[in-house]
Amino acid sequence: MSELVTGEAVALELRPAKLPSRALAVFLDLVVAVFVYIGVSIVVLLATASLDDAAQMALSIAVFLLVLVGAPVAVETLSHGRSVGKLVFGLRVVRDDGGPIRFRHALVRGAVGVVEILLTFGVVACIASLVSARGRRLGDVFAGTLVVRERVPVGRAWPMPAPPPWVVERFAELDLSAVPDGLWLAVRQYLGRMRQLDPRVSAAMAGRLAADLAGCTGTAVPRDLPPALFLAAVVQERQARQAEARVEGGVGQGSVAGGEVPGSGGYGPSGGGWAAPGSASVREAPVHEASVEQAASVKAQDSGSRPTGFVPPA
Repeated sequence: MSELVTGEAVALELRPAKLPSRALAVFLDLVVAVFVYIGVSIVVLLATASLDDAAQMALSIAVFLLVLVGAPVAVETLSHGRSVGKLVFGLRVVRDDGGPIRFRHALVRGAVGVVEILLTFGVVACIASLVSARGRRLGDVFAGTLVVRERVPVGRAWPMPAPPPWVVERFAELDLSAVPDGLWLAVRQYLGRMRQLDPRVSAAMAGRLAADLAGCTGTAVPRDLPPALFLAAVVQERQARQAEARVEGGVGQGSVAGGEVPGSGGYGPSGGGWAAPGSASVREAPVHEASVEQAASVKAQDSGSRPTGFVPPA
């Protein structure tokens, strides 16, 4: 991943294209260009059969420059850095600051590409890409451009595991008013993807997030609970409070603010019961299958008030 800073001081994370994908894209572009060049050459040769040899040679050179140099430059300019090969393999040419390229960038890349790709059969371009930290060939260096991947595979996000009820009840009196929204978002993203992380990395991230959350709430992380389970329990308690506030305010059975309600199912970081990242299960507990809204409704019914979504006039 390459971090670039734009003129507006915005950091961009771009994934430079690797040499194999770039080579396949260039090969596909050359195949298309050669077929077009052969077709145009045949048409020009038939149309200029009555001309002398010097005129035909001049036209051949003009067709070569037009099809193998001018056409790629025009395509990259009009498509903002996506030729046929790059479009197929999910690549794109961008400026060093992450912006779209213009005619001068495409012209420099095309002109230098004649030497490092066509005349040397791609040897110079391959060597330059291998030496460059971001895989840039000489045309990219002179033009101030970079070939990046547009289609980056995104990992599957698992639903946030629901902690056991006996754990959530321990944080019923916890003060959550000082926790910033950014920390809530970071915790939710971690809980949704912790099964994809290396156990040691997951444990370290859980420890840091749990320490930050404990610092905002003023309550230390219980020693008998793994940090990941502590995070899930506090998030569950927050969502339960939000659902209860919505029911009491007459909002009805809407979605909980701040994200989706954790899905049910007996899965955790290790599958089955809840476990700390890289450790054994803490305790086998019944699965909390009811949603937060349903729990809030049951609580309201037990207290003698049945939520109907109707608010009496003041």
